[in-house]
Amino acid sequence: MSTFANHSTNESSGHNWRCQFKEDFKYILLPVSYTLVFVIGLGLNVTAMYVILFRTKRWNPSTVYMFNLTVCDTLYILTLPFLIYYYADENDWPFSDSFCKLIRFLFYANLYGSILFLCCISLHRFLGVCYPMRSLSWVSARRARLVSVTVWACVLMCQAPVLYFSRTRDNGTERVCFDTSSPELFHDFLVYSSVVSVLMFAFPFMVVMVCYGLMVRKLLEPSWGAGGSQSRGAGGLAAHRSKQKSVKMIIIVLAVFMLCFLPFHLTRSLYYSLRYLEQMDPSQVSCELLKASSLAYKVTRPLASANSCVDPILYFMAGQGFRSNLTNRSRTSPRKPGSVTVALSTQL
Repeated sequence: MSTFANHSTNESSGHNWRCQFKEDFKYILLPVSYTLVFVIGLGLNVTAMYVILFRTKRWNPSTVYMFNLTVCDTLYILTLPFLIYYYADENDWPFSDSFCKLIRFLFYANLYGSILFLCCISLHRFLGVCYPMRSLSWVSARRARLVSVTVWACVLMCQAPVLYFSRTRDNGTERVCFDTSSPELFHDFLVYSSVVSVLMFAFPFMVVMVCYGLMVRKLLEPSWGAGGSQSRGAGGLAAHRSKQKSVKMIIIVLAVFMLCFLPFHLTRSLYYSLRYLEQMDPSQVSCELLKASSLAYKVTRPLASANSCVDPILYFMAGQGFRSNLTNRSRTSPRKPGSVTVALSTQL
């Protein structure tokens, strides 16, 4: 909820904003988009959860990370009906202040939990492709569980301040549930938000890009996973399928970052910066520019939520089924020199 959303919000906050404008479009955009995310995301994540819990006999590190990613997404999706009602009722929060804090906390916990678990999946696959022999002693399901616990601890610790910043405020007969902070706490929230964006988005995004750059370079090597004359044999077939799976994972994860996470963080940073400048020196920022940045930020919020729909696709398209199939092939087919790398990276 923007502090620029309506005149009554500005008055109740005790701040005299120079730029005041309505954002009635979000009362249609957000309920509709959140409804789609709820229906599609809940179906996909429940299906993924069922497959992981009841159809997966042996968990490997990727399964552990995907399970935690699915839990993260499901917790957030279950909060969407309350936000749908809130925005459909034009920012009239009928629930308690504590529940407002919980809803906002779960949004950011899902956002940054998804980013960190996708980073873990990418690092794991990077080791399997680029260092298949060495990483046999580095990765295991037990270590993946320890990493997952560490990720959850970091997310909960870093997002705990959201429980302080998020709060409700009565505006006449309505109650607003701020999605960032109340106006008097905005400066503190800006510092906190900037630090979290760097540590939990910019840095993991850089790690993912570096890993995928090295993976692509490795996959493009003619000698990767195949050895000369057997390119048409079992080793060559396994290498081709392993490359396909790696390429699919790269495309899906990059799509999540580029379509869901990057636009949200860019527009949010721009909007917060302009809003801060408008408070410090109104002459530096025009109302039209501030309005445009606020519009862009509101439009990208549903994109950030849509990661809950895209994440399960990573499991179904580049996950357990392909891995089991390739592992079985590697065990039953004759071992050729180039197939060893493929078998190891497949099992990883």
